Amino acid sequence: MRKIVITGMGAVTPLGIGVNSYWESLIAGKSGIDLIKAFDASELPVQFAGEVKDFEPSEHIPKDLLKNTDPFMQYAFAAANEAISQSRLTIEPYRTGITLGTAMGGVAEIAATQERLTTEGKKIGSRFIPKILGNLAAANIAINYNIKGPSFTVSTACASGGDAVVTASMLLQTGKTDAMIVLGAEAVLCPLVIHALTTVKALSKRNDEPSSASRPFDLSRDGFVIGEGGGAFVLETEEHALARGADIIAELKGCGNSNDAHHIMAPHPEGKGAIACMQAAIYDAGITPDEIGYINAHGTATHKGDVVEANAIKAVFNSSIPYVSSTKGATGHMMGAGGITEAIACIKAIETGIMPPTINLCNVDAECSDIDFIPNHSKNADIRYAMSNAFGFGGQNSSLIFGRYEG
Repeated sequence: MRKIVITGMGAVTPLGIGVNSYWESLIAGKSGIDLIKAFDASELPVQFAGEVKDFEPSEHIPKDLLKNTDPFMQYAFAAANEAISQSRLTIEPYRTGITLGTAMGGVAEIAATQERLTTEGKKIGSRFIPKILGNLAAANIAINYNIKGPSFTVSTACASGGDAVVTASMLLQTGKTDAMIVLGAEAVLCPLVIHALTTVKALSKRNDEPSSASRPFDLSRDGFVIGEGGGAFVLETEEHALARGADIIAELKGCGNSNDAHHIMAPHPEGKGAIACMQAAIYDAGITPDEIGYINAHGTATHKGDVVEANAIKAVFNSSIPYVSSTKGATGHMMGAGGITEAIACIKAIETGIMPPTINLCNVDAECSDIDFIPNHSKNADIRYAMSNAFGFGGQNSSLIFGRYEG
């Protein structure tokens, strides 16, 4: 088995642009959730979200792409720029590939275009298709960086970002590539999606207190908050990274995937898929459960999801339950992007010895008891291994384990 290492990271989040800005806000317990600014949401049942703020696309994207890209593509592009720059990777065209995870691609553009067509009779512009296809987020990056290796776009709901990492790891393990640009991106904020998720009672409705609306594992939680953004990794085989003198940030130790095969929206009530997924990642990493010091939980703040995940964690770790937090309290649910940005939080926790908090957690639900969810304030601990969970509609489960790189 080849060692897979991380040599670059990038992030565009509701807490800040760039990994450092994101991380500093995260461990400070700040919230990136506020009333929606991108459009008038005053008549919607939910009027707040984790929007990306102070993002100027022209600072990150070639001028000729600006009018041809959806925000989710722009977030991916900016995150990729940061990760590739940090890694100092020289692209070897046919030995470098891309994987990208997105749950809904250009759904907001689809909804807006249909609205203009229906109400104003406006013609569909030539840029419509390039702005909605999920794979074109990766294609634009490939064109810009002359990446000619394998390119896969993964859409496994909220597990998409984690599964993009898994797919990249498999390509590296089989020798198909030496380096992979791994991305997660999402920008689904629009009236259509808000109405749809409200209909299935998935979203918090705390319009009067948006910054504290996302309450993972709290007894008073009432649903998740939509978030948006992008995340990126540069993954390489250890051999390739060392040969070019790269600075190695961390090691991808193990990956797990499973499907509940239970329901298109609800998790298995006994958490069987989540349990199998975490166990598979631990086995793949070649470690024991008690060696994991921190879990970045999927923790969306839905009643069923939080309880199922908490009980699954207890089933896997028994008496050696690590610290657990959900950073969705701060960012909202970034869907495909979250699988990468939350994994970045795991790596930064290993690197700094600081574990980010679950903000807005004041009264832990008794059904989620016996776990330290790091409420409201960061904790310090010497962590060697950390796990990132990403679970999604359709019973999709992804777990990643990262470790300190020790050569």
